[in-house]
Amino acid sequence: MTTTYRDRAEAGAMLADRLTGLTDRTDVVVLGLVRGGVPVAEVIARRLDAPLDVLVVRKLGMPWAPEVAFGALGPGGVQVRNDPVADRLDPADITEVTRREQAELDRRERLYRAGRPPLDLAGRTTVIVDDGLATGATARAAVQVTRRLGARRVVVAVPVGSPEAYEMLAAEADQVVCAQRPPDFGAVSRYYDDFHEVTDDEVTGALAAS
Repeated sequence: MTTTYRDRAEAGAMLADRLTGLTDRTDVVVLGLVRGGVPVAEVIARRLDAPLDVLVVRKLGMPWAPEVAFGALGPGGVQVRNDPVADRLDPADITEVTRREQAELDRRERLYRAGRPPLDLAGRTTVIVDDGLATGATARAAVQVTRRLGARRVVVAVPVGSPEAYEMLAAEADQVVCAQRPPDFGAVSRYYDDFHEVTDDEVTGALAAS
């Protein structure tokens, strides 16, 4: 039976019940995908007694089909490229999309990392949290970026996702914890009573509280 969550905090609490094997482990860090994943991740980090941080990932989408990624950008200059897709693009298009997404990544990094050290995942178990998986493209990019940043083990945790996205992520991550995978998925917003757009202030507030 499909569950509708009251809000992202309730979704995080229910998801945390499935992650208890990671409680009190010194190598675990919980990473909220900005912005919608952060309120979910905040609850999980508190329940696991693990540090909370954010992962800023910008998907590099095809100019005429943004959901189709030819690569991704992450913090610390990490760039992941999907060559079979990227090779279909004009180099000028690649340059323009990369420039635009790098500028937004830099803006968010400056905002969210103000006073915080650079993200260091070397040898860590990372729990990548989002509020849902529709296509799974952003979460897939996040997995690739965290591996480039040295993560030893990568877990993706989401309250709800499409079966197709789940299968794709299962082939990329070491573990995918997805509380529900309805066959007639539709959109992530269908599974929340409150699915407001998370603000930058909410993200910075969650980080400050942690």
